[in-house]
Amino acid sequence: MSTILNTNGTALQVPQLMPQADGRFIIITADWNPKVTYALRDGATDVLEKAGVKPENIVCLSVPGTVELVNAAAVAIDSVKNGMPTAAVIVIGCVIRGDTPHFDYVCQIAAQGTAELNAKGKAPVIFGVLTVDNLQQALDRAGGVLGNKGAEAACAAIYMANFPHLL
Repeated sequence: MSTILNTNGTALQVPQLMPQADGRFIIITADWNPKVTYALRDGATDVLEKAGVKPENIVCLSVPGTVELVNAAAVAIDSVKNGMPTAAVIVIGCVIRGDTPHFDYVCQIAAQGTAELNAKGKAPVIFGVLTVDNLQQALDRAGGVLGNKGAEAACAAIYMANFPHLL
């Protein structure tokens, strides 16, 4: 098994996808703050491939911003292509605090919406949204000195895709 740098500074094992957990992993990335979000997406894709997910079962899509992630995830959960259901959805975004309350609204919409989708239990939706005070904090968590939260989100997606097969 391979490892990645966890954002708390420790090594995190990349889990292997169980054969019966086969399905599509859909990564939905906000185009806002692309230097950060695309690095997070690339980290997630890399981990999924290391875990044994076939490249054709990794679907990368984008939306304009973090608020739109929730709607896109809701649509992705129910999507089936070529008989292949959704194993997990990873939403990736980056919201950087500014001088207005807009930061709080966007973060609340994304977090609450993701929680509501998860509560329905159809497919796991992994929250890979950075909520930071400044760009440097985001870069540190998007492949910088604190690892890659997108890679961590992919590990969580694999664990959750495996979960129903452990019961």
